[in-house]
Parts: sequence; C-alpha cells; structure tokens
Amino acid sequence: MAKLMYQAYWQLTERPFENSLDLRFYYPSQCHQAALLKLRYALETQAEAALLAAGPGMGKTLLVGMLGHLLGERFGPWIQLGFPQMRLQEVLEYVADELEGEKTERASASIAWSIRRIERLLDKLAGQGRHPILVVEDAHLITEAEHWEELRLLMNFRAGQRVGWTLLLVAQPPLLPLLERMPAWEDRLAIKCLLRPFEPMDTAAYVAHRLKVAGASRDLFEPDALAALHQLSHGVPRRINRLADLALLLGYAESQEIILAEHVQAVAEEMFTFSS
Repeated sequence: MAKLMYQAYWQLTERPFENSLDLRFYYPSQCHQAALLKLRYALETQAEAALLAAGPGMGKTLLVGMLGHLLGERFGPWIQLGFPQMRLQEVLEYVADELEGEKTERASASIAWSIRRIERLLDKLAGQGRHPILVVEDAHLITEAEHWEELRLLMNFRAGQRVGWTLLLVAQPPLLPLLERMPAWEDRLAIKCLLRPFEPMDTAAYVAHRLKVAGASRDLFEPDALAALHQLSHGVPRRINRLADLALLLGYAESQEIILAEHVQAVAEEMFTFSS
C-alpha cells in the first residue's frame, strides 16, 4: 500500500527506480551508447566473439536486452549460457535444445550426436537468414583453463562458410587481465567494451529520464540532491536506483514537495548501516 501511495503522492504512473529489464528505462549515456554501437557492429558482421565488461550494477543485462531489441528477429535465438556450472556435454545438449526451441526426448546424448544436431540446426537457421547469439553471463566466474578451451572450441562451429554464431561474453572487469594471458582468446575477440560509472551530468540526466518514463511532470530532486546521489552512488546505476527510491519514500513520509540533499544523505546512512 505504501508503494501505491508513494506513486500517487509524486504523481507517478509506476516506480521509476525499480531494477527491472524494461527497455523504456534504458538511459543512453555516452559510454553505454558507445558500447552498444561496438557490440552491434560485432554482431552484424557476425564476429566470432565480443566482450562486455562492467562492474556490478552497471546495467550490463539491460544493455544486452537493448542490443537484442535493436538487432531484431534476424539475430537469434539468444541463448543464455551458464557455462561455469556445465560440462561440455551438457552445454552442447542445452545449446542444441535452445537452437531448436524444444528439449529433445533423449535421456543422454553423446557429444558427437549433439555436434551433428547443432550443425544441422545452424545450417537451417542460416538458410532462414538468422544468426544465433550465445550470451555467456558472469564469464569472470570461469576459472578452469579447460572450460575456457571448451568455450573457445564452440567458436569453431560453422554454417556453410560463415561463423555459426557469435559468443557474447558478459563479465566483470577482473576478466580482462585473464584474457590478456590467453592469446587464443585475445585473437578471436572482435570487440571489447568496458562500461564506466556515470559522470555527474549523466547521473542527473539518468534520474530525470527514469522519472519522465514513470510519468513525472516536474523535477522531484533539487540539484544538491542530485549531486549527493552521484557522490554516494559513485555513479553506479543500481546504487542510484536504491538511493533515489528510498529518498522518494522518505520524502513522501515527510510530505515534502521536493527531495533535498539531506534526504539522500539520510537514506544512504541507513542503507550503509544495515549493509555493513
């Protein structure tokens, strides 16, 4: 009930700072747009592999969602690959099922059988003018050298004379120095993108964008409050969301007309106290 009253009080149609994958809330910062452009180029040219790196809460998943939206149906299916927890045989079976759009009724497929099935499905998709994408989430969690080798071998699949699919590695920055020590991977990564935290102007524009999407017709944060949001969140979108959401709740509870810097400071102190 408090959330509904919070929205009504600020005259919003929905919560503006929810950590959802709704593409309407994607904010096109210069850094995010540059990464989007590079990744789109890599996929449209059917590169073997590309990398998107960013710290926690930087909007990697939302950016990948926007990438899929912009590319349209010609690119797909998009297969989410939890490689660190899967053996090669399981990976091949899972990928084949995702390519076909249904799970095969087979107790246990051999690696050779799965490979032949994947090759057949890739040829079929290529005939339809489609290009699959394998998204390897949390690629920084892959620590075993043999897993990296198995993952690299997935890039050897072909559909006729073309690359069978593109591997999109999504990871945190610690993966970058690891890849530098693996020349076989460095040579096959067409694009490497690194998302950086927002600058102060980006933070203010990000807040304004999300409020507008949620139905706001006026500014709800004074300039000093936006400055405090940036300082306390270090420009990380997920942290901005948490602080801004709680500040709006506090402002509602105190019947404020606008959020001040002291409101942002207060919710930050409470949030950091409970998280420490």
